Order: sequence, then C-alpha cells, then structure tokens
Amino acid sequence: MTGDSNGLRPRRGRRSGGTDTKDLILEAARIRFAQEGFDAVSLRQIARDAGVDAALVHHYFGSKDELFAACVALPMDPAKVLGHLAGTPVEQRAEVILRTILDLWDSPARTAMLAMVRSALNSDAQAALLRQVLTRLILPRALAGLDYPEDERELRGSLLVSQVLGLLHARHLLRIEPLASVGSEQIIRWVAPTLQRYLTGDVDGQNSPSTSPAA
Repeated sequence: MTGDSNGLRPRRGRRSGGTDTKDLILEAARIRFAQEGFDAVSLRQIARDAGVDAALVHHYFGSKDELFAACVALPMDPAKVLGHLAGTPVEQRAEVILRTILDLWDSPARTAMLAMVRSALNSDAQAALLRQVLTRLILPRALAGLDYPEDERELRGSLLVSQVLGLLHARHLLRIEPLASVGSEQIIRWVAPTLQRYLTGDVDGQNSPSTSPAA
C-alpha cells in the first residue's frame, strides 16, 4: 500500500505543541502503521512525519504500543481480555474464545467494536490496522501452546478469524435472523466445534498436532 485511502499525508514542519499536536501525531502514526506495519515503524519516524519533537510523542502516548492502540481506538485491552487463554487447555480453547467475544459484544464495548469493524470495511488503512491487531495482539494468544509448522499455524489462525468475523458480521451488522436473535449459549453450541476444528482438528487426513504445556 502506497497511500491512505482517505487521502491523508504526513504533515511537515516542526511543531512545539498545541491543541492539534496530538491529532497530528495520530494522523502520521495511522499512515505509517497502515503502510509499513507496527514492527517497521519507529516513534522517531512518526514524530518527523507529524512535524513534532519525538519527546512530544512520548508525552502524549508513552510508548509505541499505546500509540498503536490509540490509532485503532481499541475498546478493550486484548492482553487483559484474552490473557487467560494461555492457561486454557487447547482442547477447550474454542469455546472460551467464542464466549469471551460474545460477552464483549454484549457489553458497553459493543458500539466501539462495531465502529472499528465498519471502518475496516470502508478504509484500506483501517483494514490494515485491524489486521495488525489480529496478528499481533489476538491470534498469538488464541494459538498459544499449539505446535504447528508456521504456515499451517497461520492458516488455522486465519480460518478462526474468518469464522468469528463472519459470525459477528451476520449477527450484528447484517442482523440475519434467526441468528441475530438467538442466545449466546446456542451460538456457542453450534459454532464452537467448528472453531475447535480449526485449532486442533484433523484436517486433510492428517493427525492433530502435539501441544506444548500451557505458559
């Protein structure tokens, strides 16, 4: 990706602070993160793009992780919400993941999560940021302790995400009935086995993978 779909460009010219400084930093960071990915971007680069001193980035956001979270406007901290997954037996993990997600969508975080998904559907830059949230913050926790070759691990993780996002899209955005109205427990009974197959199931006639002890 060579540019932001909304036509944003980093602003030049050093700034010492002001009412719009924080917004300038966020604008520059969103572009950098979307174009290059979290790991390839430094706070110094973002400060240069925003035309501010690097100390102001630390002043407003503290760290690159905090700045990234502000760019995506996460309604929750994945480390806190999904922190228990590493200690969940892999054979039970799909149900725990699905229950956690459904509980979030029935919480006050729902409005922000809907906005995040909608923005990703309408903006290449926001979609790139959401992909990084999934690959950096969510999937590593969902797949913790599962011993696969890297390519199979990534495929299983992406299938897990596709199933969950499809479910949320149909239930909360398109509101397809009766899926939109049935209770969470019924959804868990129907969908969790499919998610578990993506995590640990026998695919293509191969055996289920070995698992490493929970961290």
